[in-house]
Amino acid sequence: MVGQDVENELLDEEDEEPHAPTESTSEPPKKDVKGSYVSIHSSGFRDFLLKPEFLRAIVDCGFEHPSEVQHQCTPQAILGMDVLCQAQSGMGKTAVFVLANLQQIAPVNGQVTALVMCHTRELAFQIRKEYERFSKYMPSVKVYVFFGGLSIKKDEEVLKKNCPHVVVGTPGRILALVRNRSLNLRNVKHFVLDECDKMLEQLDMRQDVQEIFRLTPCEKQCTMFSATLSKEIRPVCRKFMQDPMEVLVDDETKLTLLGLQQYYVKLEDSEKKRLFDLLDVLEFNQVVIFVRLVQCCMALAQLLVEQNFPPRAMAQEERLSRYQQFKDFQLRILVATNLFGRDMERVNIVFNYDIPEDSDTYFHRVARAGHVGTKGLAITFVSHENDAKILNDVQGRIRASISQRLPKSGPDVYIQLAF
Repeated sequence: MVGQDVENELLDEEDEEPHAPTESTSEPPKKDVKGSYVSIHSSGFRDFLLKPEFLRAIVDCGFEHPSEVQHQCTPQAILGMDVLCQAQSGMGKTAVFVLANLQQIAPVNGQVTALVMCHTRELAFQIRKEYERFSKYMPSVKVYVFFGGLSIKKDEEVLKKNCPHVVVGTPGRILALVRNRSLNLRNVKHFVLDECDKMLEQLDMRQDVQEIFRLTPCEKQCTMFSATLSKEIRPVCRKFMQDPMEVLVDDETKLTLLGLQQYYVKLEDSEKKRLFDLLDVLEFNQVVIFVRLVQCCMALAQLLVEQNFPPRAMAQEERLSRYQQFKDFQLRILVATNLFGRDMERVNIVFNYDIPEDSDTYFHRVARAGHVGTKGLAITFVSHENDAKILNDVQGRIRASISQRLPKSGPDVYIQLAF
């Protein structure tokens, strides 16, 4: 009852807030793109009429043609329209708001123009890298990332002496900087939430986001992106937006992870050492092993070292540096909790050593090995009755089946399983 009271109070407060207009029957119908993505109208990034220095950076990154999501969202986002987008991981959603923000930005010294928030420091760190990559030939644009776990004094110094035009961060640290008057949001023109469902489903984080939102101008562009977006959270997202264009997976169309083969293994907790046998016989570029707790993460990493595997565990104080090493292909096995970035192009196997707490988290995890245009393998260990319930929920939301099929020994196991 207490949770319901907080929820009702929160929504009532939103309804009174002029910065976040609610839906009205007098408003025109939403521009809603559902099901399979509609026909493609442009053949390349040049058709978006981007700045020359921007196109040059895109070429350097090796991109030739926009993905389907980019075709749908980028033109409207560049024009300043509010966008609510749900599409599977690996479709290039990050590039949509990065391109749109950088295309529209007119940097003014001492003013923050774009504010981007996400729910984990690793994702914030990665988003900053994407901005830096695409603004390679735009030296006047400054980007910085702010998140907890590091001294806030350094952040305050950066804002005072070298204020960025694009601020990326987690809600907690952003709000702390706003409250101590180090961060001024009065000139924000672009408000972005990445993995918006993860932030807005948690009431404490949603309250932080709402407070930050109220401190930005009424007239601004608001864009939100996620791989999963439940029916319950969509109305909450719309309260922040004005007549948004919506690109959503059709309710009647099941989620698809193209190229990803999914399997589960029934075993007891004490039998999870089977992981070592699988790593011995499977051929892989890079592997991510997901666990629930940091303590388990460290213990499993130590066991892998003892078994002569080269893993890295995501310890708090060195998480970002190890994450970057993994992304740069200096490491091949990563043990991590859900607090992990994305867009790891070389990852082709994901293990759910501990099954995630819900189906949405499952999709976020296994999509690391299921990027568009690639093939991958996801193996989930099922040890308890609740694990089976979660897996059944996952199976009900996807087109492909998840098979119980154990690999045999031999050098061609990965080919037999995944392809």
